[in-house]
Amino acid sequence: MYKNKKILAIIPARGGSKGVPKKNIIEICGKPLIAYSIHCGLDSKYIDKVFVSTDDREIARVAKSFGGEVPFLRPEELAQDGSKTIDSLVYTVNKLKELGETYDYLVLLQPTVPLRKTFHVDEAIEKLLESDFYDLVSVSEVHDHPILMRKIKDSGELENLLPLPSSVRRQDFPSVYRVDGAIYIMKLDENFNLNTSPNDGKLSYIMEKKYTTDIDTYLDIKIVEYYLEEERKEIAKFMK
Repeated sequence: MYKNKKILAIIPARGGSKGVPKKNIIEICGKPLIAYSIHCGLDSKYIDKVFVSTDDREIARVAKSFGGEVPFLRPEELAQDGSKTIDSLVYTVNKLKELGETYDYLVLLQPTVPLRKTFHVDEAIEKLLESDFYDLVSVSEVHDHPILMRKIKDSGELENLLPLPSSVRRQDFPSVYRVDGAIYIMKLDENFNLNTSPNDGKLSYIMEKKYTTDIDTYLDIKIVEYYLEEERKEIAKFMK
């Protein structure tokens, strides 16, 4: 709870991942992937409940063993390849409401972003609830700048993605950010519905890129393992 507002964290984890089978519970540096996001939510000073939304009984079992709450499973129709995350979020919030649990804010933590830290989540919560904004999304600065990106017309002609000349020196490029998928926070009121788009949150929370690595391939797993090992080395060095 923060500023007398109850805060619910939801970790959406369907069972049918394609690129990396059983991705949400694959072991990374001694823990299943989903455990990193569960612990991130549980360690928050402000989150009142960490709920895992899944259709998969094995994911539910693993999530519960690491402290995530799974009082019910997500319906199959909300766990298909074409299913939208917002559909499962609205379903979960409404189902919890039926069980007598209501919340003021929702924090969406994707289980595929294991390097995100609890301090990021708490800072983001503080930033949103101290503002007049309705929702927040985490972003990180892009390195492949869109000023150098092009669309190709049917004729084969290149068209600038941004209406800016490419003659600008690289060091003078304006900073551009991408929604990184690490943290989404939304107010739970009458405006929260199936038309809500978490990616379109208005308030920004800027994160360093390494913390936002999103696991979609086996290469991403190797990158995350590298960063986790580096963190462990730093902690070991500090403990000496």
